[in-house]
Amino acid sequence: MTDNFQLVTVYRSQGILGAEVVRAKLEAAGVPAILKYESAGLVIGLTVDGLGLVEVQVPEGWEADARALIEESDDAEDEPAGETEAP
Repeated sequence: MTDNFQLVTVYRSQGILGAEVVRAKLEAAGVPAILKYESAGLVIGLTVDGLGLVEVQVPEGWEADARALIEESDDAEDEPAGETEAP
């Protein structure tokens, strides 16, 4: 018996590199993630009009955790190097 589950998109990137980074961060935190993309965009190398769009997807039950981790990563990248928020 197999369990049916839905995948939800938690991140979109123009090109595979950004999506691979997000997928790796999620998997390092224990969140299962896959990439969904149109293979022609990778072969041709275009990121125009949806070609080259890559989606990071997770099982529905992991959506909240995945979005929190992505938001956490985005917040950390926004801070200038060497500076942290005062307590």
